[in-house]
Order: sequence, then C-alpha cells, then structure tokens
Amino acid sequence: MIRYTIDSKRSRLWALARSSLHPIRVETDGLEGYLDAESADGGMRLGLPIHVELETALIRSGNALLDRELERHLEVRKYHRVIGEARELQAVDPASGRHWVRGDLTLHGVTRVLDAHLSLRTLSDGVLELAGERTIDMRDFGLTPPKLFIFRVYPEVQLRLRLVVSLSRS
Repeated sequence: MIRYTIDSKRSRLWALARSSLHPIRVETDGLEGYLDAESADGGMRLGLPIHVELETALIRSGNALLDRELERHLEVRKYHRVIGEARELQAVDPASGRHWVRGDLTLHGVTRVLDAHLSLRTLSDGVLELAGERTIDMRDFGLTPPKLFIFRVYPEVQLRLRLVVSLSRS
C-alpha cells in the first residue's frame, strides 16, 4: 500500500440540510488526513488506515446569521475538530473503484459508527479522488436542530465528501 495525503485546497465537504424556509448549504475545504491505496485488478484499491479531519470552525454557510447559529450549536470553542476514521473496508468492485467502508465519525464530542459506499478514481499522474455521501441525523451527535425565529431546521443532514489525494512526501 502507498500512503496518500489529502490536498486541503482541492478536497471538499458539502452538507445539505432542509429547513421550513429553504435548503441550507454548507461547503468547506480545509480537510486534512491521509489514506492508503494501491493498484489492483485493473483499478485502484483502498487500504486502511483512512483518516480525515476538519476544523469545526471551518464549517460555514456564507450566511452570517446562520453561521453564528452553527458556531453556537456546534460549540466550536469546545469541540475543535470533526474526525473520521475508517475501521473496516471492502473492495466491492476494484475495477470501477467502488468500496464499502465502516468507521467512526466524531462530531460535537460524540462518536458514532457509520458506513458508506465510496468511489475511488485516478485524476492524473499520482492524484486520486475519493468520493461518497451519507445522510446523518444531527441528534445522533447530541445536536439539537437549530431554530431561528419561526425558521426550523430538520435533523437530517446529507453529507457529501470529495477527497483529492496525492502521494505523501517524506
């Protein structure tokens, strides 16, 4: 297996929540971490470990009122990082880059086991892209859905992840 490092500028996390007024969209870069991968069966195969981190303060919607509410609910001064760590991994179809992963997601000081399907593909010489999505319920992480005036946010949040990784430099 070869160690790859996440490109913080090219990698993205998107979160989409619904509210009683309009959808709430969050997009952020600044993801950090690493993963292992190797060529196999005509494609790329992931290996363990896979480790992803994000500073909680980077989670922003672009709306100042909503961002203050996000910061307050996420308690960014107390819970500085969101951490994802893969524990189990299975190549579903190495030729197409499809993988199944199960691991821990730590958000707001609460760790939950989640699973998801991921796709891995080669972008250019030595650069790989890993993408996947999963819906979570913020209440599972000790978070109460925000309310602003009559504006209500629903607890389900769709997360979409795109990691761009390159060979680690020693």
